Amino acid sequence: MIRIGAQFQEERKKQNLSLEEVARATKIRVDFLSAIERGDYKKLPVVSYAHGFVRNYARFLGLPVEKSLALFRREFDEKKSIEVLPRGLTNQGEFSLPKFRIGRSTILIAAVLLIIVFFLLFQYRSAFFNPDLKVEAPRENQTVNSLIVEVKCKTDPNSTLSVENEQVPIEKNGSFRKEITVFPGRTSIDFQVENKFGIITAVKRNIIVKPSD
Repeated sequence: MIRIGAQFQEERKKQNLSLEEVARATKIRVDFLSAIERGDYKKLPVVSYAHGFVRNYARFLGLPVEKSLALFRREFDEKKSIEVLPRGLTNQGEFSLPKFRIGRSTILIAAVLLIIVFFLLFQYRSAFFNPDLKVEAPRENQTVNSLIVEVKCKTDPNSTLSVENEQVPIEKNGSFRKEITVFPGRTSIDFQVENKFGIITAVKRNIIVKPSD
């Protein structure tokens, strides 16, 4: 079957007309005329304009208008049908990734999974993070006027606490308080806590001991 565009092109050449001459006479742009002759209807505006271009082009060339429009509509509908098929079957050499829509169920499942992950991280955070150790007394560089110093700290009650390399008991809430003996001058007190996964946190407090006379 001869395409309507090919018929237009053949008749135009018989009449020794260029696309520019047809464009001036019909007021249709050259690129639109060329698209019609090639059957490249994607390059044309909306369908109503395309029908008008084909009608005016056929009338200008002296071809049957209604027959030309019928051929155009049939070709146009065939092209639309082909474009509905998967691109791999149209031999256009193009490929596009499939589009996915995220539904409510997918979002809900993702939210539940995130909650589970955060819960597990919270439960087993001690396997990844150092245990907390807050030394409340003595303060760093504190001057003490006695050989007896009160040490006070708080940590995870499930951890093991050592003060001056000696393991000490802690309360159920993780607190510890005790008085220890120190020597005069600048000295330090070492605190260390270790959780059940073997992760350690260490704190050193430097103090100055100046006993009162």
